[in-house]
Amino acid sequence: MTRLANQMRQQGQSVITLSQGEPDFATPEHVRQAAKEAIDRNESRYTEVAGTLALREAVVRKFERDNGLHFSPDQIQVGCGAKQALYNALQATVQDGDEVIIPTPAWVSYPEMVLLAGGQPVIVRCSAQAGFKLQADQLERAITPRTKWLMLNSPSNPSGAVYSRQELEALEQVLLRHPHVWVMADDVYEKIRYSDEPFATPAALSPYMAARTLTINGVSKAYAMTGWRVGFAAGPLPLIKAMNLVQSQATSHTSSISQAAAVAALDGPMDFLPEFVEAFRRRRDKVVAALNAMPGIECDLPMGAFYVFPSCQGVLGLRDPSGQLISTDKDLCMYFLRSAGVAVVPGSAFELPGHFRVSYASSDQELEEAMSRIAQAIARLS
Repeated sequence: MTRLANQMRQQGQSVITLSQGEPDFATPEHVRQAAKEAIDRNESRYTEVAGTLALREAVVRKFERDNGLHFSPDQIQVGCGAKQALYNALQATVQDGDEVIIPTPAWVSYPEMVLLAGGQPVIVRCSAQAGFKLQADQLERAITPRTKWLMLNSPSNPSGAVYSRQELEALEQVLLRHPHVWVMADDVYEKIRYSDEPFATPAALSPYMAARTLTINGVSKAYAMTGWRVGFAAGPLPLIKAMNLVQSQATSHTSSISQAAAVAALDGPMDFLPEFVEAFRRRRDKVVAALNAMPGIECDLPMGAFYVFPSCQGVLGLRDPSGQLISTDKDLCMYFLRSAGVAVVPGSAFELPGHFRVSYASSDQELEEAMSRIAQAIARLS
């Protein structure tokens, strides 16, 4: 679909891309300035594999300040985005046949990274009725003696679901009965939430959970720094050491200049963030209202991230103006692209068919035009 979208643009057609998972804002000025100053200081040499001490200390401060989690710098790994931290952890711990529980809808890379490590993804589908969140009884049924990890992403890509502390505590009660299962908490969208409820993360539930949780975060989303490629992980020292061994044979470390910028991001002012979040909230509300006005489309109001994940089951089985049957979410998304010039992602890519993901990290004007085009495309189905 991406290839077709690019081809359409090259042919001069108008295509609105709502499939990108990155903020459309500029990186804050003080972060950009820190990078420029690092360049002027010629901070262009290799760093430690785990990241510069300055950045790991900044990460320690971030976890203490925001999450009440206490780590030493040796318990921190910095990598090329949160994605590398996830990959390093799986490569360091998963052996052939090990199982990793993945509640879905889930980010498209989770199952693939498990497979690359020789493991087996155990897909647990979470319904819209459950808020797209894993329930305790589902977790209990999914655990086997071969289970190595439970992967949790809150706020979620693609659904925007946010786990409350009470919901995480219900999962913790299950995990207490299965001490061989560790938790990989992907919190990269932590700062993009639309509720005043305190953010909950598994390692903060209890010392017991802290001892078996890897907490992953980064600067990509909250600071509009996707291209800078800085993510980080914090957890038990033996696990971080093993992850460092993996990273030392892969990328060594992320950019020294990006690391200097990330220090400024984590330690600097956050006065820009309310404006970011309010813009996302406004766009979310408009997109959800527009989608729910379309016949056959149902969309819940997400509480975090910058995605909506509407159900399209009400239009599956219809035909487009050429008579082509729209039987799957993939068919529908391809129809939107070809007939309306709007690129979205089918829910089956996130292991939950019958939905599609829309990123509202685009301008208000683009979103309004895209919603209008999708509404017209749906109106032509019969």
